Amino acid sequence: MRVLVTGATGFVGRHLLVALRAAGHESIALGGPHDAPPATGADLLDAAAMRRAVDDAAPDAIVHLAGQAFVPQSIADPLGTLAVNAGGTAHVLEAARGYRDRVQRPLRVLVISSAEVYGIQRPERMPLDETAVVRPGNAYAASKLAAEAYALAWHRSYGLDCVVARPFNHIGPGQDPRFVVPSFARQLADIAAGAPPLLHVGNLEAQRDFLDVRDVAAAYVLLLANGRSGEVFNISSGRPVAIREVLRQLITIARVPVEIREDPERMRASDLPLLSGDSAKLRAETGWEPRLTLTESLRDIYAAARL
Repeated sequence: MRVLVTGATGFVGRHLLVALRAAGHESIALGGPHDAPPATGADLLDAAAMRRAVDDAAPDAIVHLAGQAFVPQSIADPLGTLAVNAGGTAHVLEAARGYRDRVQRPLRVLVISSAEVYGIQRPERMPLDETAVVRPGNAYAASKLAAEAYALAWHRSYGLDCVVARPFNHIGPGQDPRFVVPSFARQLADIAAGAPPLLHVGNLEAQRDFLDVRDVAAAYVLLLANGRSGEVFNISSGRPVAIREVLRQLITIARVPVEIREDPERMRASDLPLLSGDSAKLRAETGWEPRLTLTESLRDIYAAARL
């Protein structure tokens, strides 16, 4: 299968390219407006450029990863986030539809959403399956829900072969240090290298459903082959872990003495206290199972931070 990947130069995209090659697929890397210079260039906000990029790639499938993924940035710039995440998705879908119609052959589009669309839910409802009522609590979540709606509307209105993935929190080597786990790892690596033993944190009580990015990339590859068209799939472990426990494990791995200090700048009013997902649908339809443990992920993240 020939697969065009938007956002291929980003954190998840780089791991996805590896997973696609390992599965025997050919990949074409396309960067997004917030990525490093791409192998094949097109701005998500430029509909004509997206059409040219899809036509030039001549793909059998598209994985749409590119977008604005940092929640605090979405709070600071909600309209820009909506334009990139929702409007950019619409441009990808239209480019895919136009190409499919011109060449008269199937083209699958996997649109990557986020578990943030679920928002705050009752603890007894966890782990959430795909039937849970969505209630986005910030601009990022709202923009991803809008992107989902576009994908499903293009499926229903135009018969475009679309699948939506809702990954829960994923971590791994190469993640932007603005995010919580790589931020901890970077600070610990600096302390190990001689920086003052002070570690700044946000909300440590929140619980998240962590997966290794390499397991998430494997799920995307399986969804390309086996996911039912017009459906939404959670990608999750079903086992929430408190941020405090993640930090404890990282400190154990780093073996450095630290003083933990709360930083008001790292606190978010819209932070979800608990988020955990049920991936039974994904497992049943694709056979996917996560392979890497949280401890294995954290060791790799810390090792990368030390480089």
